Amino acid sequence: MSVSPRWVTDHGPGHSQWYIDRFRAMAADGADLGGEARLLDALLAPRSRVLDAGCGTGRVGAELAARGHIVVGVDVDPLLIAAAEADHPGPRWMVDDLAEFDLPAGGVPELFDAAVIAGNVMAYVALGTEPWVLARVAAHVRAGGVVVVGFGMDRGYLITDFDAHAAAAGLTREHRFATWDLRPWRDDATFAVTVLRKLDPS
Repeated sequence: MSVSPRWVTDHGPGHSQWYIDRFRAMAADGADLGGEARLLDALLAPRSRVLDAGCGTGRVGAELAARGHIVVGVDVDPLLIAAAEADHPGPRWMVDDLAEFDLPAGGVPELFDAAVIAGNVMAYVALGTEPWVLARVAAHVRAGGVVVVGFGMDRGYLITDFDAHAAAAGLTREHRFATWDLRPWRDDATFAVTVLRKLDPS
C-alpha cells in the first residue's frame, strides 16, 4: 500500500522518542502498565501464542511473555521496535505495516491463538485501511482464536464501522467493555474494549 499510517504522518520529528521516554518513565515510577495483558491472560490457555499488533515499545507483549505466553510483536515504527528489543528481550519484535504484514513470509509460519490491538492502534493506521488491518490480523489467528481490540471513542473511528470491518474479517463479537478492567459498556463510554472470536469456516 502507498499510504502511510497516521502514526507516521500525524507526528513530527521526535515524537517516537518522546513516546519511548514517556513509557520508560512510567515504568520506572511503578505505573500499572499491565492491564491489557491481564485481560488477555485471563482468556488464554498457558503458553498460548499471542500476536501483539501495533506493539509499540512492547509493554503489553512483554507482560504476556512474563506470564508464560509466546509473543510476537509487530509495529510500523522502527524506533519503537528498537526500544522493545532493548527493554524487553525475549519476544520477537518485527517492523511491518499492519495493513499488509505477512508473518509467514517473514519466517513466522505458525498461526496465533490470540491477537491484541491495544494503545489506540486502530486510530493510528492509515485512514481507510482499518478493514485491511483487521483482515490481516485475523489471517494470522487460528480458527476459534480470540482478538481483543481497544481504542478511544474520540479518535475518529466509529464503533459501528469497527463492528462492520471486524465482521467482514471473519471476527464475531463476544463481549464489549468500557475499559480494560471490564467495566460495563455504555453507549456514552469514551473507550471500547471488544473481545472478538475468529469464526471457524467449517
